[in-house]
Amino acid sequence: MSPILGIVASTGRARTPPTVEYLVVAGGGGGATEKGGGAGGGGAKTAVGFAVTAGASITVTVGGGGAGSKTGQPANGSNSVFSSITSTGGGAAGCENPTARNPTTGGSGGGGASSTGSNKTGAAGTGTEGKAGGNGSGASRYVGGGGGGYGSVGANGDTSSGKGGNGGSGITSSISGASVSYAGGGGGSCEQNDGSLIGIGQAGGGNGGGSYQIDATSGTANTGGGGGGGYSDDGASAPNGGSGIVIIRYADTYALATSTTGSPTITTTGGYRIYKWTGSGSVIF
Repeated sequence: MSPILGIVASTGRARTPPTVEYLVVAGGGGGATEKGGGAGGGGAKTAVGFAVTAGASITVTVGGGGAGSKTGQPANGSNSVFSSITSTGGGAAGCENPTARNPTTGGSGGGGASSTGSNKTGAAGTGTEGKAGGNGSGASRYVGGGGGGYGSVGANGDTSSGKGGNGGSGITSSISGASVSYAGGGGGSCEQNDGSLIGIGQAGGGNGGGSYQIDATSGTANTGGGGGGGYSDDGASAPNGGSGIVIIRYADTYALATSTTGSPTITTTGGYRIYKWTGSGSVIF
């Protein structure tokens, strides 16, 4: 037998799988509460055929969501890592007050502020990890752009209807054993106090806020969704990005890993052994 497959568990199964499938989702960007755009979703990477070696420790890092801000620049999400695979944290949203802030590039880009300045232009995504944020506008009504997502760009704010831009779509994966969407953008804000006009977050992204009455929401934990964009900081909490996640799986004809840290959820279903980390850790086969 080859060195990789030569170690055999007591059940008769080969100990080490030659390869694993992975999904690595970074933390989503933070949103803003002052005429804000939606934040970008965390970058995502997924593939089959990643080679592993018996006895080698593989590092797992789960990126946190970016902190939202009521008065300044929100933060990008943090990167997630599996071995040599790194996904980039989502871009922060643009905002208008008290100092105009541009949205930032990330796995997916942050959405532009509801503004007449340069900070209304959505930021770019990173390579194949995610898409750009949408543009905001203050031409007739103040509307924020949606944050970008893995699957599509964030929508531009629509001044004719007064609707904030929806977040970009995410990536849908069944690697966990169920179909789940990740890495969506947050929705942009709108000027009016009308729940039908707020930008809607996608695939874990938070919703935008409206006027002084509807608060923006944070991205959902362990989806990498971007935070929503708020219109005003009156009584509102700053919308944070959702934390990321790392999932791997391989055929259950191979044995369990010899060691893990970070308390991953481990299941065997559908012919696969599945490891899901919501916090940082490691694995040895």
